[in-house]
Amino acid sequence: MNEREMNADDAATPSNDEPPAQTNHDDTSEADVDADGDSRSLGVGVITIATDRAIGNDIAGETIMKLLKKDDHEIVIREHVETDHDQVQSTASRLLDRDDVDMIVTGGATSIEPEDVTIEAVEPLLEKELTAFSELFTTLLYDEIGTRVIGARTIAGVADGIPVFCLPGNEPAVRLGLEGIILPEIHQLLALTRATDDEDEPSSDDEDADLEAEAADGDEAGVSADEAENGEEADRDDSEHGGR
Repeated sequence: MNEREMNADDAATPSNDEPPAQTNHDDTSEADVDADGDSRSLGVGVITIATDRAIGNDIAGETIMKLLKKDDHEIVIREHVETDHDQVQSTASRLLDRDDVDMIVTGGATSIEPEDVTIEAVEPLLEKELTAFSELFTTLLYDEIGTRVIGARTIAGVADGIPVFCLPGNEPAVRLGLEGIILPEIHQLLALTRATDDEDEPSSDDEDADLEAEAADGDEAGVSADEAENGEEADRDDSEHGGR
């Protein structure tokens, strides 16, 4: 390790080579599906952030993709950006606007060094933060590396109904975050976010009731107009008869 402050990606690296215990996602247990029994493949956007490696030798990014594909999810887009605040934020925002993205996972630049900007760039985009994710990640990582976990940072939240997870940029931390937390819970999280969206959208019964109410209002307006017109004709007739 060099003389600089410990890189958060290094801080998030377990001291042994054994990955965390893997969760079997092939069986559709209650822990792996949402309330509707949904275990479908999700469209995932992957962003890796680093200046010292290109996409061709991005081990963390490759690990993210490998684990997602192993869990039968589709990588719909993969981006590799430098550790620039605005570039990270604009890339994440662009992925959030895509209709085929159900989840976003980033890897890298989550540390405490000056160039580590991922969390600061992504946090303003989140409507609701999943604070338990960072707490749980820290707890699990502490079991692996002890107090060195103090240098590790993560963040997760929901933006536009899409869960977003920002992980450190090393393979063991990526495995810990995905296999230990994200993949076992992602369908349940999506069920919760989409339940909120469904409540906000009017049901077909509500729409039918609104149409019936509008039609009734239109009929009443038509009757009132006819009555007014008939009344005016009656007044004219009275005037004509009175003038004779």
